[in-house]
Amino acid sequence: MKLLLDACMWPGVASELRSLGHDVAYVGEWDSDPGDEAILDVAAREQRVLVTLDKDFGTLAIFHRRPHAGVIRIIEESVWLQAAMCQQVLDRHREALAASAVIVVERDRTRVRLPEDE
Repeated sequence: MKLLLDACMWPGVASELRSLGHDVAYVGEWDSDPGDEAILDVAAREQRVLVTLDKDFGTLAIFHRRPHAGVIRIIEESVWLQAAMCQQVLDRHREALAASAVIVVERDRTRVRLPEDE
């Protein structure tokens, strides 16, 4: 799957997801962080699911109705588990992400918000 990891993600997550066969772009490898709106624009243009720890992307996608190709937000999780949690969401919610869902994942629950829910 094509992913864009926000700069707030640990670089090891990008490496681990790449090793699992995903096409991963990582904002932390860019020359500079262009800001949330520009990051979401890049993700939408390149049809990449955005993976972040930042709740601002959900606000942009849901309340401001900014175009996106899906968002996964991981809440309060160890950097060592973030890649596994992301892979679990990709495995279980691939169709929802293809429909531009915003998914919030915590250790003990996952919330999926489809565009028609907005």
